[in-house]
Amino acid sequence: MGRSIVVAGAVSFYMSLGVEEFPLPYTPTALPRWFATGVAGAGGHIARVLRTLGDDVRLCSVIGRDLLGTGMRAELGRLGLDGPGIVESERSSAGVVLVGPDGPRMGFPYLEPVNGVDYPPTAFEALARDAGLLVLTNAKFVRPLVPHAARLGIPIAVDTHLIADLDDPYNQPWLEAATIVFCSHERLPCSAEAWSAALLRRYPRCAVVGVGLGARGVLVALRDGRLVRVEAVAPRGVVNTCGAGDALFSTFLHFVCRYGDPVRAARHAVTHAGWKIGHQAPVAASLTYQELSALVESHGPRVSVCHVGSREDEGSRSAGGCSSVAEP
Repeated sequence: MGRSIVVAGAVSFYMSLGVEEFPLPYTPTALPRWFATGVAGAGGHIARVLRTLGDDVRLCSVIGRDLLGTGMRAELGRLGLDGPGIVESERSSAGVVLVGPDGPRMGFPYLEPVNGVDYPPTAFEALARDAGLLVLTNAKFVRPLVPHAARLGIPIAVDTHLIADLDDPYNQPWLEAATIVFCSHERLPCSAEAWSAALLRRYPRCAVVGVGLGARGVLVALRDGRLVRVEAVAPRGVVNTCGAGDALFSTFLHFVCRYGDPVRAARHAVTHAGWKIGHQAPVAASLTYQELSALVESHGPRVSVCHVGSREDEGSRSAGGCSSVAEP
């Protein structure tokens, strides 16, 4: 295990419940197919996955002095994630996830209680200064910390989730500072290949782009011209896809930091995410390094790697050479 990983992001109390169908028909009362609760949020989930895989994780987050916050602090303490990086606010963030049959989800995150908190840069820098990687989620309270992180000269990773514009003004600070950028395919205005090529061309500090493709697995584009495609697997079937992107992102970070091999990292990441979505509350179900390694041996997905030449040429050919990333 190398140097510590600092994770800055939201920790929220979540309720997940199974519904019969989407869209939901109105009824005054409806019984869920199942019901689960737990500590989630992108920051909390990423930190939990990394910790379970064996990393030294320092979590920077905001948790309220309320009933939800008391429970979440207790759970973080049990996981070894409570510490000086937790800043208190009046109220905690929370959320609800509705999950349809076979896993599609509709999330209702309520982050307003922590969005306006001024996270002290000195507290962040004290934890980050000797770290090996900074994972900065795109939570609102993390945004002012990005310039401080960039000045430390430590690799930065971000998952921008449902991004659709390379020049998105909100995500701009993260895109300019990050060396590893992940996102979902769900709102991309073009193919994952075209998006990745254009992002690498637009942001010179970025060396790795990962695009979660849902049921089609993941695409990882590298500055050296390699495109890595990993097919999806679901060893336990699909119950709840909530948090699959966080699992993919965090597991990739663990293995790429440990071995420096993005192909191996992508294969383990897809396997872990595919296993997690077989649970009603995926955030609470994480594999250890040994468990995941064994699962990859038995259920590892297919991987293909190709070379596309220079990123500049590929950007011009696949993304039309424009920062808006329109389909050619």
